[in-house]
Amino acid sequence: MIIDKQECQELKLLMERKAIYPGSFDPITNGHVDIIQRGKKIFDKIVVAVLDNPKKTPVFSIEERVKMIEKTFEGDPAIEVTDFDGLLVDFAIKNNIQVVIRGLRAISDFEYEFQMALMNRKLSPEVETLFMMPSLKYSFLSSNLVKEVFQLGGCVKDLVPPPVEEALREKFNF
Repeated sequence: MIIDKQECQELKLLMERKAIYPGSFDPITNGHVDIIQRGKKIFDKIVVAVLDNPKKTPVFSIEERVKMIEKTFEGDPAIEVTDFDGLLVDFAIKNNIQVVIRGLRAISDFEYEFQMALMNRKLSPEVETLFMMPSLKYSFLSSNLVKEVFQLGGCVKDLVPPPVEEALREKFNF
């Protein structure tokens, strides 16, 4: 049996180890970046999926959030950035992804994330959840904290990627 170039590419895509890292990312922080970079050690491709969550009122539009993340990972072929709405497991199955990465900063995150992981398993048993702890230096960090500190005049330079700091300055006219 001879495999042509197209079939070889399709086979490679099927064998690629992909994971999805979903979130609101309003905005993405260095804690998120840390999880993504460490996830690349385990997976060939990380799909950063920006959720359009109707329960939240974001500061940045979904387009702005996607753009910030794309700028942050510009030139990295292992990172794909997209947006989605609806059920995460539906998005994962549609994109042939079997692993969801979730970050856990503290015990307070665990209960919510545990419930979500179990619900996702109930909805789609073939999709697994992998919990990752952030590096110690980012264990306190959240998007909400970054926005609050920035709006009160604090420095967020070491907390967010440069494209995010720039977007914060533009958004809040600083």
